[in-house]
Amino acid sequence: MPLKVKRLLVSQPKPETERSPYFDIAEKYGIEIDFRPFIKIEAVSAKEFRQQRISVLDYSAIIFTARTAIDHFFHMCGELRIMVPETMKYFCMTEAIAVYLQKYTVYRKRKIFFGQAGKVEELATLIGKHPKETYLAPVSDVHRDDLFRLLDAKKVRYAKAVMFRTVSNSFSDGESFDYDMLLFFSPSGIASLMKNFPDFKQNDIRIGCFGPTTAKAVKDAGLRLDVEAPTPEAPSMTAALELYLRKEQPNGKDDDK
Repeated sequence: MPLKVKRLLVSQPKPETERSPYFDIAEKYGIEIDFRPFIKIEAVSAKEFRQQRISVLDYSAIIFTARTAIDHFFHMCGELRIMVPETMKYFCMTEAIAVYLQKYTVYRKRKIFFGQAGKVEELATLIGKHPKETYLAPVSDVHRDDLFRLLDAKKVRYAKAVMFRTVSNSFSDGESFDYDMLLFFSPSGIASLMKNFPDFKQNDIRIGCFGPTTAKAVKDAGLRLDVEAPTPEAPSMTAALELYLRKEQPNGKDDDK
């Protein structure tokens, strides 16, 4: 019989609402779930941004691939006292990211564009339909280049501006790390695991991840990948987790009775 999962670490902040599927899974299967981000996002300083010699007002459109980028873009503009003109256009990876812009600007359909499927190919095509714009993309110091390769092929005029960075969260010496399963959501999380625990041995610890780049990072680190999302059967990490647990301990808490 396979070893049961009793303690699970989710490398994300604890959900703010009790309606999270993680809490339902914990109760159903009798699992203790801890939430501990392996990485954290830090803003670059105004001085670091100035060293990139980028002027926001030289661009007519902004590319946002995540809500984090929106927060840091407008934070930087505020710190530098840059008044973003009402004529600025925004091109977003998804509708959810586009709607998040309401936190900082009046939502007008004529200046906000977004993809329907959340794919970089779709966003690149959308941007390519507006060839007269000059684009600025706020990014992390570590970011994927697949979108920018597509924009290069379309000869789109753009610049990348590093406005935030991803850093490892440190674990204190002697801190308990006794888990049966670890869930990761970015390659940076895997890098942080190996940095915090250079002698990490997976053994019977199950590892799950979300996204193909994270899956690649798991395998590149020489680790075994046990649970992967998204898949047709499991579009989310919680769905994939429940499928795995259902097979391993199908009766939940009752299988100990």
